[in-house]
Amino acid sequence: MASSSNGFITPSPEAAPARSRNLLAASIVHALHDGYTDALYAFLPIWQTQFGLSYAGLAIVRALYYATMGGLQLPADRALRRFSPRTALLIATLTAAAGYCIMALPVGFAGLCIGLVVAGIGSSIQHPRGSVLVTETYGAEARRPLGIYNFAGDLGKATLPALAALLLPLLAWRPVLGLMALLGLVVAGILVRLAPAVTVQDDTGDRPAVAGHSRHGFGLLTIIGGLDTATRMGYLLFLPFLIHARGGGSATVGIALALLFVGGAFGKAACTWVSERLGVIGSVIVTEGATALLIVATLFTPLAALLVVLPLLGVVLNGTSSVLYGTVPDLAPSGDTGRAFAIFYTSVIGSGGIAPILYGAIADHSSQSIGIVASGLTAGAIIPLVAALRPALRASPARSLT
Repeated sequence: MASSSNGFITPSPEAAPARSRNLLAASIVHALHDGYTDALYAFLPIWQTQFGLSYAGLAIVRALYYATMGGLQLPADRALRRFSPRTALLIATLTAAAGYCIMALPVGFAGLCIGLVVAGIGSSIQHPRGSVLVTETYGAEARRPLGIYNFAGDLGKATLPALAALLLPLLAWRPVLGLMALLGLVVAGILVRLAPAVTVQDDTGDRPAVAGHSRHGFGLLTIIGGLDTATRMGYLLFLPFLIHARGGGSATVGIALALLFVGGAFGKAACTWVSERLGVIGSVIVTEGATALLIVATLFTPLAALLVVLPLLGVVLNGTSSVLYGTVPDLAPSGDTGRAFAIFYTSVIGSGGIAPILYGAIADHSSQSIGIVASGLTAGAIIPLVAALRPALRASPARSLT
């Protein structure tokens, strides 16, 4: 290992095979857990009918998963940072799979709620530990690997919700959840061979302290990340119902989610390319502005045209997050990337749990269209906030970010 000029540890070239295995392990787990998270959208219309839930009530049920996942980010990072990556990621994956297994059991609404909480506990472990595994493995070169890690998450978002939606017309919803739990066990077996069995050492002491205005910048970054997630989760709450209102069935919902998330996966690479040319601020302004416009546009498009628009919307709706995640290590207070990722994920995941409840309440008291417009306006609100991030980005160790 060698120290680079910005204070990060730069891995030696001979460590490349191990670095690739670490990235692959983190990416596979990220794909599973993000797939688990967004596959829940395919079940929302079924749960609403079976349990007689309103939009807000449905969002509250889903928030059991999100609140647990978001609220336990910091405790999970603190408790498991000295465990090996293999142990931490196995615990995360097996716990999330156990949650899906509980939801699959015929124990009624209470079982559904308990399973959501257990699955959320598993994902709370995965996020900070997987991100730190990639960051500490690649050191100063971590921005692009973090983009691959986030791209893998979008692959999971594209495949598991589509798979669930395609199976639901053929099987009852509980067996579908059981099959997804089985997939988690398969991934756990793969991790035994891939994930490193030794602790990834925290090199916080080798990194430069972060100036006060950069600390403020990190706080602002978490707010921006929270609003970006609020926009995405608010729109996803209504998308299945928007498809049904246009005459689409469960299979069409699955296709729509897949198109959105495939666009999002492409957006990870596209937004990274844009940020290299426009900078973090310019790229976020462009993507959030486009997000707001395209969200509103989906209110006026017929089903066929909507399916064409969704991949474009996915590019900007999901792609912005790769730029934001990649900036976390550079604004991490005191260089503690593990804690910084835990705080950032707490913000974005907490927002993802709370925002749909608020948007759902708006829709319950007005209309579905107003709820969708509210999510679009949230994207627009990010534009003036990201402009205020410029001083912190200029003062960060990696000046190329600006």
